[in-house]
Amino acid sequence: MASDGKQGQPPQHQETQPGREDQMDPKPVVIREDYRGSGKLEGKVALVTGGDSGIGRAVAVHFAREGADVCIGYLDEDQDAEETRRMVEAEGRRCQTFRGDIGYEERCRELVAMVIDKFGRLDILVNNAAEQHPQDSLEKISAEQLERTFRTNIFAQFYLTKAALPHLKKDAAIINTTSITAYRGNPQLIDYSSTKGAIVAFTRSLASALAEKGIRVNGVAPGPIWTPLIPSTFSAEKTAKFGTNEPLGRAGQPADVAPAFVFLASADAAYMTGQVLHPNGGEVVNG
Repeated sequence: MASDGKQGQPPQHQETQPGREDQMDPKPVVIREDYRGSGKLEGKVALVTGGDSGIGRAVAVHFAREGADVCIGYLDEDQDAEETRRMVEAEGRRCQTFRGDIGYEERCRELVAMVIDKFGRLDILVNNAAEQHPQDSLEKISAEQLERTFRTNIFAQFYLTKAALPHLKKDAAIINTTSITAYRGNPQLIDYSSTKGAIVAFTRSLASALAEKGIRVNGVAPGPIWTPLIPSTFSAEKTAKFGTNEPLGRAGQPADVAPAFVFLASADAAYMTGQVLHPNGGEVVNG
């Protein structure tokens, strides 16, 4: 806790991305103790990428508390993925995990095929997986980094949605995780911010394309959220100050963001498509 009342974090850094939630101090808040499910997603099946930790884990657990079975896709964070599975199953729902790099189309096909084989249906697709690699100038962004960031952050959303579409029926929901950086930019995250802007355009275009089928497509643009991506991206000094410049004076928790996904996945958002929600601590982006 900073002396001016702004809430920072203990200095910490992780050497590898996308980071491990079990190594964070303090651990992110996954779901509020007073969050009560009301069956909003009863009988639904959801696929959440990046579901092993951070926002993805919180979305998976909230969906489970609302009655959905969940499949989570993740890269290689086995311990975090097993903890998410445990948390979903503790809510009385089924959980399947899928390990693999969804930046490649064949893996996305395999992931969707596994969901259908395991659960027999797919009602909610959450395209959430992402990575970021700060550089202090455009010249330092290599071709390899540029491709890697685009593969994970936006190519995967195209590939996975393409694979899922034959299985999505009327009233299905697609929710894409974009970012506040799509609206205000970030001088050290130029490639990452560019992918997040592409996700906004993808969301709006896909919403128009699928409206006649009754499939809703929306997005969520979080601000600074305390997830493993933060200590694995920034120095210990920057991590300690993360989120303290926001109007609410703190970084958000995954539990602050996941209810937006619940809303967009449920019938409460039946008249919303092509929209983006902004849980960002009070920054007005007019987007």
